Amino acid sequence: MEQTLIPCEDDALALMAGMPDVATVRQLEYFLLTLPQVDLGTTHFVHGKVSARTILIPAGTVLTGALTNLDNICIICGDITVTTDDGPKRLTGYHVLPANAGAKRVGAAHADTWWTTLHHTEHTDITAVEEEMTDEAYGLLTRRAIAGNEKPKIEGQLI
Repeated sequence: MEQTLIPCEDDALALMAGMPDVATVRQLEYFLLTLPQVDLGTTHFVHGKVSARTILIPAGTVLTGALTNLDNICIICGDITVTTDDGPKRLTGYHVLPANAGAKRVGAAHADTWWTTLHHTEHTDITAVEEEMTDEAYGLLTRRAIAGNEKPKIEGQLI
């Protein structure tokens, strides 16, 4: 029996209960891409060989992340249920979590949530940093903005 995904927080939470594999997350992602997209206000900093990529996830947003190539650290402030390396968790308040390479996450924000990903890099160019971070850089919101002739918001690019 084929299931139809409904883009709401409850359905996303039900999907996450089973700790979905990458293929399942991609199915949800393809569906979510058919809907109006949310501006996550992505900002970047590169400093001291560390990349910091921050997004603001508005309350009620269901989203998927890019498949990561690198171990990283996630700093979260808000209220979100997200798949983690230890299974799905509701994170309320402020958290700092390790994240292993090879993860493709699903999240459902219950309140506005800031999410920053940190990883080591030798690059200073944001495009190169994104390509190092994931083989799915083409699907990042910043890349889709570039395709639409808009530049991503880059607050800092320091060495």
